[in-house]
Amino acid sequence: MERDLRYPIGKFHRPAAELTPGDRREFIDAIAQAPAQLSAAINVLSPTQLDTPYRPGGWTVRQVVHHLPDSHMNSYVRFKLALTEDEPTIKPYEEARWAELADSRDTPVEVSLALLENLHKRWVLLLRSLSPADWSRIFRHPELGPASLDQSLALYAWHGRHHVAHITALRERNGWR
Repeated sequence: MERDLRYPIGKFHRPAAELTPGDRREFIDAIAQAPAQLSAAINVLSPTQLDTPYRPGGWTVRQVVHHLPDSHMNSYVRFKLALTEDEPTIKPYEEARWAELADSRDTPVEVSLALLENLHKRWVLLLRSLSPADWSRIFRHPELGPASLDQSLALYAWHGRHHVAHITALRERNGWR
């Protein structure tokens, strides 16, 4: 059976119940580690390799690298909105169109690595400060409905690993060491 290159670690599964404190620590740790894992995944790649799609019809490695801070900045803001407003409706964004903009196609990856590293420092400080009650706070996505901060935490812990795996799987398939 051929593996689905879109989901090298499998599709995200939304937690059905409230996370445990241990689950939260594990997911926050995953978010904290994501910038270093991304950096390690791309540190040996040439400019030509960075401009290689991770799968047929997919984004280039460079676009994946730039997508992570784009996506995680949106999530960070959603967390802050949910913590400071009553069930705010968030604004979605067109991630595929963002990936086609010049800053995603042409910018050196080091720019987004630094952005992701510093964003995650702030985000992890915020996440580690939350009370048990904070995790049940909700924001509303206009298309996907309500999401708790617990659910969003699980999603973004998965999201970082998911995209790093796109890159590491490509490296493995192509023998790029």
